[in-house]
Amino acid sequence: MYVPLLRPFLFMCFSFRYAQILIGFCWFLTAIAIYLSIWVAPSDFQQGENYRIIYVHVPAAWMSSLIYIAMAISSVLFLLTKHPLFQLFSKTGAKIGASFTLFTLVTGGFWGKPMWGTFWVWDARLTSVLILFFIYLGALRFQEFSADVASIFICIGLINIPIIKFSVNWWNTLHQPSSISQFGTSIHISMLIPIFLIFASFFFLTGIFFILETRQIILSFYFQRKSQ
Repeated sequence: MYVPLLRPFLFMCFSFRYAQILIGFCWFLTAIAIYLSIWVAPSDFQQGENYRIIYVHVPAAWMSSLIYIAMAISSVLFLLTKHPLFQLFSKTGAKIGASFTLFTLVTGGFWGKPMWGTFWVWDARLTSVLILFFIYLGALRFQEFSADVASIFICIGLINIPIIKFSVNWWNTLHQPSSISQFGTSIHISMLIPIFLIFASFFFLTGIFFILETRQIILSFYFQRKSQ
């Protein structure tokens, strides 16, 4: 038996209310994060004020990988159950994930320009994130032809996620190692808190976009069937 929100009618009934709650959380966390990142967190002794782009770059990078993992789980569930909402979850996730990945690439370029002298280098981390962006676009393209093929493609593309994560350890790269790991953090707590707050804000923002996009797809499908 499916949980109630996997039924399109109940999803439409309850999801908008959840979206309104998420909007409130998102605004609250963003306001606190902006204050802490601009007026509380100190400047970096090497990068000066330019480093502050980390507060949106790092959370966006986390979200781009996290959304893909969620897409892969949804794709597996679709292949096992053929439930249409799992397909919609993957399709919606691909749009949101591609946006976060593109945002990660752009902010990374602006962050790296003063240190590297260029907006782009064919670094292992940057290249693997670029590949993730193309995988997102490929998933969207395959969704237009076959949900099964798209789901299989998404599952295969999951292999790129650990490559992104460990690329700075496996190869010599210009990209700095992860500032946060299981062994601790290399950045001050005053810098760390805004990063996590922005990440939480992006997480809620993803939920908002996910709900609104899924509602739009369900409504489009409903009116299309009604007109036939």
